[in-house]
Amino acid sequence: MNYIKGLSPSPAEADPKSASESAPEVGPAVAPGKSPERNPCFLCEAAEAETGSDAARQRLVLLHDERGVIVLNRYPYTTGHLLVAATEHLADLTDLTATQRAGLIELTALAEQAVRLAFAPQGINVGMNLGRCAGAGLPDHLHVHIVPRWNGDTNFMGIVGQVRVIPQALEESYAVLREALKRV
Repeated sequence: MNYIKGLSPSPAEADPKSASESAPEVGPAVAPGKSPERNPCFLCEAAEAETGSDAARQRLVLLHDERGVIVLNRYPYTTGHLLVAATEHLADLTDLTATQRAGLIELTALAEQAVRLAFAPQGINVGMNLGRCAGAGLPDHLHVHIVPRWNGDTNFMGIVGQVRVIPQALEESYAVLREALKRV
């Protein structure tokens, strides 16, 4: 079965009975030549910032190039938790071109190298949450999480106090990672 959008059967083709039972989704009316309004996306804002600029520092952008953007997560699970995103506001891997998918993986590998160099973690989680029910806090802009891990890095604070404890300030992590990216 092929899951690339446009190549899989429509719901009506897959189950002809369902075509008559459900109406198509209709969004709000949009004037010709206008795009529908949406809430600001922090990854789109990050992708507008030039690497090394004040705007990049404020948005925690470590790298921005033609492949996408690497951003330090403002709400990290652990020190050095990065987000890697395509520049375009697209929700699924199948929305990206083959070139965009390759660029996303190249940036993910670069982010992994920077995290290893900067923090020497004992392991790294690399993953995506596609859709809100899968855990995506920003379901409409595809991104990859790079989460450095150490033995014993989980504790009860997140469960009991709904608090995350990170041993290094974001500004310090940002500086360490910027230097690491210069060396990879």
